Amino acid sequence: MSVHIKTAMILAAGLGTRMRPLTDTRPKPMVEVGGKALIDWVLDDLASAGVTDAVVNVHYKADLMRDHLAGRSHPTIILSDETALLLDTGGGVAAALPLLDDEVFLVTNSDALWRGGLGTALEALKHAWSDDIDALLLLADMNRAFGFDGPGDFSLGEDGIPVRRSNQPSAPMAYAGTQLVHRRLFDNHPSGAFSFNTLWDSTNKGRRLKAILHDDDWYHVGTPEAVDPTGRALTLGKESS
Repeated sequence: MSVHIKTAMILAAGLGTRMRPLTDTRPKPMVEVGGKALIDWVLDDLASAGVTDAVVNVHYKADLMRDHLAGRSHPTIILSDETALLLDTGGGVAAALPLLDDEVFLVTNSDALWRGGLGTALEALKHAWSDDIDALLLLADMNRAFGFDGPGDFSLGEDGIPVRRSNQPSAPMAYAGTQLVHRRLFDNHPSGAFSFNTLWDSTNKGRRLKAILHDDDWYHVGTPEAVDPTGRALTLGKESS
């Protein structure tokens, strides 16, 4: 079945320490890639995909983010303020649940970009969704994961169940920073700061965590060295069209 997604949450509150010195004067989501801020790549893609509301959490240099996002109207921006305490990935979404009206919504990182745009990734997730899922992860082939320097995160098991790398030296797929989430994933969630990994491991015991491999080039813009190559890759098609 397919699910309609009109609400997204963009995780944008991190400190961006690996992106220094670019983040000495601005939050990481405002670092420009191909002449456009990371956060605007994501928001533009969401607007094109029909997402009407975007919750964005802020922490580091939050005033700069507020000023930057004040100029946007599509999608509608709703800020989740974490200036008092950085809540990590799971804790950040848990704190923002009162701002997220829908049962099923998109969660994506502000530094995760796709050659074909986030809209194509969202379509793949929507068509793979089913009512027995608590979270549906988007995975990238490690051979098409640019700027990602880890050993990989998952393989895909039976019925789309993601299998962690665990003690293996490598895994064929990386978590691409994007997922569809049902709000019931947060039932009885921990308090304060916690990672999504805590929720994934818990729900996977009931086989309600699923994943799909997206057939596209994925760019993780986590360091200054990733900025220029990603910008060239994302703007090449536009310049030649």
